[in-house]
Amino acid sequence: QVQLVESGGGLVQAGGSLRLSCSASGRTSGNINMGWFRQAPGKEREFVAAISWRGGLRDYADSVKGRFTISRDNAKNTVYLQMNSLQPEDTAVYYCAARVAWPLVVSYDYLGQGTQVTVSS
Repeated sequence: QVQLVESGGGLVQAGGSLRLSCSASGRTSGNINMGWFRQAPGKEREFVAAISWRGGLRDYADSVKGRFTISRDNAKNTVYLQMNSLQPEDTAVYYCAARVAWPLVVSYDYLGQGTQVTVSS
């Protein structure tokens, strides 16, 4: 089992920035692919970004390319999502996800509890 705990969500004005963090613990947490999904009210959960366990591969949803950056620190078992130029449509609950296999675009093995991100116009 892998446990995922997100932090860093909050309220920000349009054009602002936030950095989300996700701390992983448990078995295989050191060599597991990780990423982020989000779910806005009334919408399905969607993929945001993913990073391979060594950090050499990254995937982004088209809607966040050029604005969001995913990174990880394996020494801390932590993955980050730097979100810049935030827009109201980025408002959602952001979930940290992990998967043994790659890619992590449509499927995950583990999911965190989520952290709320709200972008005001």
